[in-house]
Amino acid sequence: MFESSELEPELLIKLANFTMPFGKYAGTRLIYLPEEYLLWFRDKGWPAGELGRLLAVCLELKIEGLEGVIEPLIKK
Repeated sequence: MFESSELEPELLIKLANFTMPFGKYAGTRLIYLPEEYLLWFRDKGWPAGELGRLLAVCLELKIEGLEGVIEPLIKK
């Protein structure tokens, strides 16, 4: 479950627009990463720093079925 500090508006905006910097999904917005990929990271260990935090929040949103709240925050 989320802590209130994890759902700050700035974090959600960043999550909506941050792209995966490496690997198979390089360049893909985090919110569009497959849940299976996020589960793999959870099991193997999140990357350090902000990327790991964003990926963890992204997975929680997907598990709770809330990824739709991110869609309006995506900059076109």
